[in-house]
Amino acid sequence: MTEESYIQQLFAERIGGEEFGKDDVLYKFEKIKRAKEAAKEENPDVELIDMGVGEPDWMADEGVIETLSQEAKKWENRGYADNGTFAFKEAAAEYMAEVFGVEGLDPETEVNHSIGSKPALAMLPSAFINPGDITIMTTPGYPVMGTHTEWLGGEVVNLPLLKENDFLPDLTTLTEEQKEKAKLLYLNYPNNPTGAVANEEFFEEVIEFAKENEIIVIHDAAYAALTFDDYQPLSFLSIPGAKEVGIEIQSLSKAFNMTGWRMAFVAGNPKLVNAFATVKDNNDSGQFKAIQEACVYALNNPEITEKTAAKYSRRHELLVEALEEVGFAATKPQGSFYLYVDIPKGIKGGQEFENAEDFSQYLIKEHLISTVPWDDAGSFVRFSVTFVAEDEDAEKEVITEIKNRLAQDDFVF
Repeated sequence: MTEESYIQQLFAERIGGEEFGKDDVLYKFEKIKRAKEAAKEENPDVELIDMGVGEPDWMADEGVIETLSQEAKKWENRGYADNGTFAFKEAAAEYMAEVFGVEGLDPETEVNHSIGSKPALAMLPSAFINPGDITIMTTPGYPVMGTHTEWLGGEVVNLPLLKENDFLPDLTTLTEEQKEKAKLLYLNYPNNPTGAVANEEFFEEVIEFAKENEIIVIHDAAYAALTFDDYQPLSFLSIPGAKEVGIEIQSLSKAFNMTGWRMAFVAGNPKLVNAFATVKDNNDSGQFKAIQEACVYALNNPEITEKTAAKYSRRHELLVEALEEVGFAATKPQGSFYLYVDIPKGIKGGQEFENAEDFSQYLIKEHLISTVPWDDAGSFVRFSVTFVAEDEDAEKEVITEIKNRLAQDDFVF
């Protein structure tokens, strides 16, 4: 037996078993990538406008970068960070109080750092899920925690985020058996991809639901500080009773333009934070201490986020106006950098669109505009206002170009 043949039989079933690597199915983001490459090759003189990138277009703040530079030179920062520096935990607790009004978090027992939100979401099921247990997720959404739930022998129950329900999950649709088996409820507001926000009333209902059914709430708050207009940043932990039932994951990636820096923190119920820390201690040895110190600077300067949010708010307004002028029903979100819009049925006298993926591919091929399609609960495309533009004039030029390209078609809705 050759080396290749026996290795092919040793892959775990959770990643495909003997069929691992043989699947030739193209998934959504690979299709988008290939379509963009083909469109650019066929239209070398037309700039592709990428509205699908889900990460900030700005660099981290100069103060953050300078702090990293200085801290990286210090001998005492060279070693393992394990479960995080006290300085970072303390800054995180103070940040939660200043920005979200969450008072009294204990830095030692109720805060722990993570090397980004994604690893936290990936690790948390290991602390709670046994075979047969359920994690309640929302769809469309970020599937990492669900993936790891299934890898541990658990089950995922998806609740659709529907436009008629303001893109909030309807917990009343769960069966008694599902509620009995459920251990985790994952929420994400402001939401990716819908841009929807939650309110205090919704979180109060979630807390009551969690207590009644003895379920742990995990709120992914990656976009929580990026809010606009009359909607103020809202933390799940600011609601009375939240710390009794759950935790929140706060990220520096989106709020502070630090995606590649990989820093987040888990805060809330001390037993849950401790469980996360225990699993984390068996997965990594902590983020570089110099990065943690740079993140302390960021957390101590929330005006960085306010400036970033003002930019996204401005761009959302420009994009909504442009899309409305060519027929879309677009509404400015109150948080995140995502704009989620219904797709058209087709083009008058021409092509019809079967679903969002069909429409997204059309936009890339015919207009060199890249978006992300979602067909999980209705057919929508997600525009991200994180496109690269040097100043406000450049922003207007990008949006005007989008409008001009789309105006070439007479869309039917």
